[in-house]
Amino acid sequence: MSDREPRRRVPGPAKPPRPRGAVRRQAGPGARPVRRPGGARPPVAPPLRLGSPRPRLRLVSLALTLVLLAFVVRLLQVQAVDASSYTARAEQNRYVVHTLAAERGEITDRNGVALAVSEDAYDITADPTMFSPKQLKIADGPERAAALLAPILGQDQAALVRKLRPENRNSRYTRLATRQTPQVWKQIKDLKTALANKAETDHTTANVLAGVFADPSSQRVYPNGDLAAGILGWVNADGQGGGGIEQQLNKQLSGKDGKVRYAQAGGREVPTVGSTETPAVPGADVELTIDRDIQWAAQNAITEQVKNSKADRGYVIVQDTRTGQILAMANSPGFDPNDLAKADGDAMGNAALQDAYEPGSTAKVMSMAAVLERNVATPLTHVVVPNRLHRGDRLFQDDIDHRTWYLTLNGVLAKSSNIGTILATGELAKSQPEANKVLYTYLRKFGIGGYTGLGFPGETPGILAPPQKWSTSQQYTIPFGQGFSINAMQAASVYSTIANGGVRVEPTLVRGTKGADGRFTPAPKPRQTRVVSEKTAKGLAQMLESVVDDEQGTGVKARIPGYRVAGKTGTANRVDPATGRYRGYTSSFAGFAPADNPRITVYCAIQNATSGNYFGGQICGPIYKQVMEFALKTLQIPPTGAKAANLPVEYKP
Repeated sequence: MSDREPRRRVPGPAKPPRPRGAVRRQAGPGARPVRRPGGARPPVAPPLRLGSPRPRLRLVSLALTLVLLAFVVRLLQVQAVDASSYTARAEQNRYVVHTLAAERGEITDRNGVALAVSEDAYDITADPTMFSPKQLKIADGPERAAALLAPILGQDQAALVRKLRPENRNSRYTRLATRQTPQVWKQIKDLKTALANKAETDHTTANVLAGVFADPSSQRVYPNGDLAAGILGWVNADGQGGGGIEQQLNKQLSGKDGKVRYAQAGGREVPTVGSTETPAVPGADVELTIDRDIQWAAQNAITEQVKNSKADRGYVIVQDTRTGQILAMANSPGFDPNDLAKADGDAMGNAALQDAYEPGSTAKVMSMAAVLERNVATPLTHVVVPNRLHRGDRLFQDDIDHRTWYLTLNGVLAKSSNIGTILATGELAKSQPEANKVLYTYLRKFGIGGYTGLGFPGETPGILAPPQKWSTSQQYTIPFGQGFSINAMQAASVYSTIANGGVRVEPTLVRGTKGADGRFTPAPKPRQTRVVSEKTAKGLAQMLESVVDDEQGTGVKARIPGYRVAGKTGTANRVDPATGRYRGYTSSFAGFAPADNPRITVYCAIQNATSGNYFGGQICGPIYKQVMEFALKTLQIPPTGAKAANLPVEYKP
């Protein structure tokens, strides 16, 4: 395009036509719009005017101030005015600590047979403050709770109410029942849970068992009932040994209790909060030396004879002559430690260790031991025994009237002559006081007048006065077993000493213990003391055979076919414990077998037999035979097959 050519305008968008009568506004300051001819001016809305915000702010501030003031007032009420009330309520929902009772160790016989075991149990307890009207919103909470618990626990309802509403209103703990079975606690727990669930949906229901709890415990059970009860003892309501081995070894058996700490609300544990626990350490198991089967045989035998003789009581002891271990220690009457409520208080001990009585003629073996050991005489030494013997202020006699006997020393023992024993022991020294001292020395060596070494609760050491205090009559009665006292274990130990070649081994009841780690710890070895020489012991054993084997002996009822048996009878005047005067008799028999290779000692004594015969050889000899036969078979001890010595009883003058 040439520069000279005229420029063309590109047409823009067409403008709409201006209507007629429209006023054309002119730009510029102060310009006014031109009114349209014939048109009305549209109305103009009044401007919006906002009110002042201050009243509303004051109102909001006042409301917030009132709310904060309410909180402050409530806080003051909680922390100051009603602090004690809320503290008490908080106590119901805080951490609680319960003891985890350690499992008590078992007691077994020498073969591991259980004699005392522990089973799971619970002590049912309660927090009395949780039964208050303020807590339960009812006035008769204790009555309602007691009505539910009484049939389950088998207790009087009124007694439970008194425990749940104690005089001390601040008391937080009461024991409702001890050593309940798991089934009993499950009944209570299920009922408690049901009430709690109902209370959550029905606010008119009160959980009257919310304050009832259970402390894990254990219940002592004796599987064999009254068997060996005198040895075992029992466990009291506090879980402590109340007698026997249970008491003697309570510390080892008890173990160490643990603890558990957890949060609880409304009587129920809060599992989400967590808990801490210190585990309990179980007690050690105790293994005894007794054999359950031999114990059973001994207990049956003595129980039957005490019943037949209508006696006050009786005891049988079976001992291993070589080790001193007690294989059986039976008492009659006895008791069942599973049911102490029915037990006779006088029978709830171990009479074989706790009764002190005059032994009678079974003690003559110690007098003969002194005579032989001092070389005063031999088993064949001649002794002239008159029908009466005057010594001191008394006239002595034997148990039967007789012509003058011409006996060997062996015969004096076989026929159990009191007069012959007095004459023999009178030769121990040149004067009677000196002879008394010699005899006293041997009695002490045999363990008379001292404890046996068992350490058993309630054991008596017996009574043996020093020789300078012996009365005129005691100087002559002590040699044949009157004027001093012993217990049954001491008597058995005398014969075990002779059977063991003259060496006394302290008796033992415990073989060892097994701890929580399963390790067995043997009991300390018993102390051994030589009392007489082996030669003297052998001579005494032969003399004791004559008591049983010779037709003139007093112990023929103790014979055991095929075995050589050594033994001695005893029948002593008995001191009545109630009056302190002589009344009735103590009947006894002691011995060992096989006589030429001793393995077992058996001792039997019966107190105050009132029906039938009361002589020791007649009522205790058969028990000795019965128990000894059973023990020999149980331990599989065969007869030696050797011939008896058959020492002479009499001689011709």
